[in-house]
Amino acid sequence: MAVGRVGADGNDGRRYGGRITMFVALSCVTAAMGGAIFGYDLGTSGGVSSMGSFLKEFFPDVYRRMEGDVRVSNYCKFDSQLLTLFTSSLYIAGLLTAMLLSSWFTARRGRRPSMIIGGAAFLAGAAVSGGAVNVYMAILGRALLGVGLGFSNQAVLLYLSEMAPARYRGAFSNGFQLSLCLGSLAANIINYGAEKITGGWGWRLSLGLAGVPAALFTLGAVFLPETPNSLVQQGEDRAKVRALLQKIRGTDAVDDELDDIVAANDAAQGGGLWLMVSRPRYRPQLAVAVLMPAFTQLNGINAIGFYAPVLLRTVGMGESLALLSTVITVAIYTASTVVFMFVIDRFGRRTLLIAGSLQMLASEVMIGAVMAAELGDEGGMGRGYAAALFVLIGVYVAGYSWSWGPMTWLVPTEVFPLEVRAAGQSVTVASGFVFTIFIAQGFLAMLCRMRAWLFFFFAGWIVVMTGFVYWFLPETKGMPIEQVGKVWKEHWFWGRVVGVDDLQATEKL
Repeated sequence: MAVGRVGADGNDGRRYGGRITMFVALSCVTAAMGGAIFGYDLGTSGGVSSMGSFLKEFFPDVYRRMEGDVRVSNYCKFDSQLLTLFTSSLYIAGLLTAMLLSSWFTARRGRRPSMIIGGAAFLAGAAVSGGAVNVYMAILGRALLGVGLGFSNQAVLLYLSEMAPARYRGAFSNGFQLSLCLGSLAANIINYGAEKITGGWGWRLSLGLAGVPAALFTLGAVFLPETPNSLVQQGEDRAKVRALLQKIRGTDAVDDELDDIVAANDAAQGGGLWLMVSRPRYRPQLAVAVLMPAFTQLNGINAIGFYAPVLLRTVGMGESLALLSTVITVAIYTASTVVFMFVIDRFGRRTLLIAGSLQMLASEVMIGAVMAAELGDEGGMGRGYAAALFVLIGVYVAGYSWSWGPMTWLVPTEVFPLEVRAAGQSVTVASGFVFTIFIAQGFLAMLCRMRAWLFFFFAGWIVVMTGFVYWFLPETKGMPIEQVGKVWKEHWFWGRVVGVDDLQATEKL
């Protein structure tokens, strides 16, 4: 079933043909469910960490401080390394999985098997988390979810970028981010309802229901086709790959695209991560893989994403109102992500990243100013200022969600050649996990010690990442994924870096 025609320039001016078929659309929707699980876990951790019943059972010291210990500063009520370990354990496990297992497995066995393993780990983690009887069991459940995240984040983003038509790759890859937003929205709505359950077991419902998107994702992955790029990488027969590509594109005219995929695979020299690190020609992609996820964490979005209910309770909101406000914020996040899907392949990557950064910078500075002026160590914040803070968080989240949020996942998947694509994606995932752990484990302690100045710290990093995009990130809009390499050779800075490698290769000949 044809939804629309697509075309994109390939090598030497060739143009890939085909349509957006229902087959590829359904495959990408199923794969993007991996984002829903990620989003659900993001939304759950912050909401559950602010629930009195959960804190009373597993973190009694934090509960006592929150319930009225006037000797503790407003900024320090939630400062607990064990509490932050509950959040960050997921990302520690995800980092280890991405570094040690998922990159190798995804490159050699394919994207689909990695998604199945990731889904199974998610199911186990949801069961253990929901049934936790002590804090260490709760942390174990989060770690199992992290294993699932390490596999699924590695595979899903590659799957979407390789299945999507080049002209609409931005919109298709954004399916992951949209699913993430919907998963986070569902988690926050459930948190809001679960908090009202009498008996103190609502947090179990919030954690255990992660099994629902995990089950849908795992079952769907069983029936997904492998990507043509992965089949070529695994040495499958060309006729089989052509038949699959014809089904994906809805046309028989796929030889140009298949030739480019095969040529990229033939050019692969092996070596994976070591090849990428050791050869200058891959330095631009390596910089993108490390810095894009790092900047995404250092701008403060996940500090707000993880701990929005905690932050709103810090400024004086009640438990229920803080959770409801977070639901509204995530709804803004989701709506802005939908807008992104319609503008990404029209305006390009650089324009949206810079515009979003400016919106985030202005709101982050104002958040810090409001907190510095109105929130001291004792007492609450005035109702009007609390409302202003909530609006500014919404503006900040909106700016992030139509720029850096989806682009952090999209851009790295576009820039790697096939021979290092799986290794490159593992670096992207690992960098994201490293800096996520830093923020998840450090935010509450940094809030306690830096007070409102923490938000000016985040604003400084937004300035840095805007400069990176302006000077060092070329545009990749509409370019076939196997032909993106040429943008680095034409770049004012990276062209000199890549040129060194080309010169060394010529001298060896």
